[in-house]
Amino acid sequence: MKLVLATRNAGKIAELRVILGPDHELLGLDEVAPFPEPVESGATFAANALIKAYAAYAATGLAAVADDSGLSVDALNGMPGVLSARWCGVHGNDAANTALLLGQLVDVPDARRGAGFVCAAAIVTGPDRHHVEQAQWRGSITRAPRGTNGFGYDPVFVPSGLDRTSAELTAAEKNADSHRSKAFRALAARLG
Repeated sequence: MKLVLATRNAGKIAELRVILGPDHELLGLDEVAPFPEPVESGATFAANALIKAYAAYAATGLAAVADDSGLSVDALNGMPGVLSARWCGVHGNDAANTALLLGQLVDVPDARRGAGFVCAAAIVTGPDRHHVEQAQWRGSITRAPRGTNGFGYDPVFVPSGLDRTSAELTAAEKNADSHRSKAFRALAARLG
């Protein structure tokens, strides 16, 4: 089965290729004809994943996979949520997003700093045919960043049962348990 993954992130493409195995040919957005990428205007991770997957399907005619993910902090009522990448007001400024998050949690005791990375992975196989899998990676938020592996909020997220941040884990350790890995594996299981 030939699929397009609605991303230009080489790491995501490589990760999904491993999960899907040799029975599926996976293309990234850089490997298909350019098309206008949609605005992620959904109120949920699933809605944003579907927006991207439907756009890729419409543009290429191929079954399309997309994901949306972010951080949900218990003490902030689930925020930053779908706004994770632009929490500080500027899309993709990891340092500013993390600094704002830590500032908002400065007076929150360690016992109430629970959080989860959430990922919704969607596949679209026809005009009205789709499926979404959602997964979460639970943990807590540190008081200061640690580690250099990963991106986004990885340096302040300690997965449950560990004493290292996500940014202190190897890529293999992270991919074994991460929210994205769980969601993509569940989606891959539906593809057979």
